[in-house]
Amino acid sequence: MGKPNGFMLYERELPGKESVDSRLKHYNEFQDEITPELLDKQSARCMDCGIPFCQSGCPLGNIIPEFNEAVHKKHWKKAYDILSTTNNFPEFTGRICPAPCEGSCVLGINEKPVSIEEIEKNIIEIAFKEGYVKPNAPKIQTGHKVAVIGSGPAGLAAADQLNKAGHAVTVFERDAKAGGLLRYGIPDFKLEKNVVERRVAVMEASGIRFKLGVEVGKDVTVGHLFRHYKAVVLAVGSTTPRDLVVPGRDAKGVHFAMDFLKQSNQRVSNLEFSIPEEITAKGKNVIVIGGGDTGSDCVGTSRRQGAKSVTQIELMPTPPTERDETMPWPMYPMILKTTTSHEEGCERKWAVGTKEFLKDENGNLKGIRLVELEWSKNPETGKYSSFVEKPNSEFILECELVLLAMGFLHVQHKGLVEQLGVDKDPRGNLIGNNVHYKTNVKRVFSCGDARRGQSLVVWAINEGRECAERVNQFLLEEVHAD
Repeated sequence: MGKPNGFMLYERELPGKESVDSRLKHYNEFQDEITPELLDKQSARCMDCGIPFCQSGCPLGNIIPEFNEAVHKKHWKKAYDILSTTNNFPEFTGRICPAPCEGSCVLGINEKPVSIEEIEKNIIEIAFKEGYVKPNAPKIQTGHKVAVIGSGPAGLAAADQLNKAGHAVTVFERDAKAGGLLRYGIPDFKLEKNVVERRVAVMEASGIRFKLGVEVGKDVTVGHLFRHYKAVVLAVGSTTPRDLVVPGRDAKGVHFAMDFLKQSNQRVSNLEFSIPEEITAKGKNVIVIGGGDTGSDCVGTSRRQGAKSVTQIELMPTPPTERDETMPWPMYPMILKTTTSHEEGCERKWAVGTKEFLKDENGNLKGIRLVELEWSKNPETGKYSSFVEKPNSEFILECELVLLAMGFLHVQHKGLVEQLGVDKDPRGNLIGNNVHYKTNVKRVFSCGDARRGQSLVVWAINEGRECAERVNQFLLEEVHAD
């Protein structure tokens, strides 16, 4: 390694952040730029551990020790070359990935892990600044056309890989801008949209075509796909939200989190939005139901919109603050996570269930009836397995806006999926063979959240890469057969 004893000399340290009062006035990213000295020290903490478990912890298999060494030696082009062999979009994962690699870091056994995500983000930002990231149009064209449906991280990764293989790729996106979840689901304060647009521009310059505002199955027929494309990749995401069916669900003021976030992102980007009702947290008491990243994004967005108060509730008990016997190293530790949005002002309530949404005489939301829960653990696994309501523990919180951030069930079935006749698994996801990513429909492949269910952006990129390899193999076999 660049500095074998660096992990003994330096502690984990991240760049500073803009103050809460200041950053709540805008939607831009607010982390300070890292200094060269700090970046050097953080990369030097990567130890010569022998077996880099960080690589197996990363769904993409990023070659982490090697790019850390290159960063320490200030070999930026080499660091970028190493990183880009496994990761198409480090600028995305370096900002919004929960960093399972850090959970598997050997140093993390008894110290704070290497700040891999921060290093990764800076490698790609320096690469863009220095001009290392360039359009890469393939020198040899195969003559095969591939349609990728969906421009989220899985679709973009599949398109990028297929283009590199020499196939003519067209990406279809029903929204007005490319990026899918990256564009419409992640707030700008975590991922500014010029970062997404910058990458899409590189892909277009590399020869990938984007057809935006085009819904396949409606604006473009299935027959058109099969007539003009040798293969079709379904990367349409998992977009059917999990609902909460309790009395009062029809109250005016109860919305799915993604409707709220998408509309906010469109407003920030000065884009028109088609949701009939404007959803805003301004001046309201907001309840966010769901303790994950989407719920956290709702918290930060609500605070920026001027919410009167924000409360986030979660069905599960408070997670531990440190690893326990249920999450031994190198497993990803499911510990309490306090995000920058939580730092901006949010009350959190754990082990709480929703009984009823309360309405006024006009049907407007005025409150929510909740109940405290008591969880039991499975004696064999040590994990929570069931709960009961605590007697006499019901309480009411006043609110005018509730955001349901409880995850997604499966891919949207109505429309393209039904028209193609693609088989689905018991959970409602598209069946794409784990080895070949093939669906039951010839020439149609699936990947990303549409295939595996709601997951991480880094898994979506991995799925897109793997699916592209299988599509490429299929097309080469077709050429050979011809």
